[in-house]
Amino acid sequence: MNRPAPVSSRLPEFTWDTLDAAAALAAAHPDGLINLSMGTPVDPVPPVIRQALADASDAPGYPLTAGTPALREAVATWVARSCGAGVDGLGVLPTIGSKELVAWLPTLLGLGPGDVVVVPSICYPTYEDGARIAGATTVRTDSLTALGPDPRVRLVWVNSPGNPTGRVLPANHLRKVVDWARERGAVVASDECYLPLGWSAAAEPVSVLAPEVSGGSYDGLLAVHSLSKRSNLAGYRAGFVAGDPALVAELLKVRKHAGMIVPAPVQAAMIAALGDQEHADAQQERYRARRERLLAAFTGAGFTVEHSEAGLYLWLTRGEDCWATVDWLARRGILVAAGVFYGPGGAQHVRAALTESDEHVAAVAARLAQP
Repeated sequence: MNRPAPVSSRLPEFTWDTLDAAAALAAAHPDGLINLSMGTPVDPVPPVIRQALADASDAPGYPLTAGTPALREAVATWVARSCGAGVDGLGVLPTIGSKELVAWLPTLLGLGPGDVVVVPSICYPTYEDGARIAGATTVRTDSLTALGPDPRVRLVWVNSPGNPTGRVLPANHLRKVVDWARERGAVVASDECYLPLGWSAAAEPVSVLAPEVSGGSYDGLLAVHSLSKRSNLAGYRAGFVAGDPALVAELLKVRKHAGMIVPAPVQAAMIAALGDQEHADAQQERYRARRERLLAAFTGAGFTVEHSEAGLYLWLTRGEDCWATVDWLARRGILVAAGVFYGPGGAQHVRAALTESDEHVAAVAARLAQP
């Protein structure tokens, strides 16, 4: 019997598994491992959020896929405040973190073989993974004019602030992407998980939902957000998507059938997180301090830092193959992500996260000075 090829056959080796050898080398350092390879929060979940989770823990019934009315209101209010969007006509939907939405969006939108998903030339690998799962084709480009009048383009991903580069796209650039996509009936999905983490007043992140980008209409636009970084909720899997109400309604219909539901206690925790700005401001300042120390440490060791004006990473190069840099750092007990994970354009870069403890961040400079 001829069985269909497994979906996993469309996917590359899981990105982080390729770091196993470097991780083992770094862990063998006499002073232990400093892990800058993943943007995994290490600071405590704020008490106000933990209390909300506990208070909602007696939840024997099925939660709403659409989210409770209180959660939908909290999301819309936060988007209006943080993205400059209006709440009128705005569709919102909680998601099980942001990664599952990124990975499944092409499938949920009905894309398949013959359709094209456009992603940045250097980007989060899950954009391409999602296209592969759907059987669609991926095109990497930062210039949509290079695509010409291709009618197969159905979805365009933008990511600002970018992962891994920390690059911030100005409003006029994003507006051109939106206009281009609307002319062709394509959806623009904007990954805005790092939107609250801008480090330079000269490069302030802007949402695709902001009027200067959207033109006052959410038609064809989806903004993807996460509470993993802002509120240390990576373990809660708490995210949401906002934008075109027709697209959000379509996502909701499919997700109801597929059982893609945020647990009720997590929904309550999200309301608390979105309603409390104090903890988010405190966490941002922790990251700002760690960024300053890591930036000084790496530049002092001869690295060049490119972009990195926002987000949770430093985009670094020594002008050599990225795996040589990964190995050089691993021998000093420091693990980073290889730039090639994010596309061929990252072959001479590595990505260092700001999410290690203060103690480990403080130790990086001394490690880099080791012969």
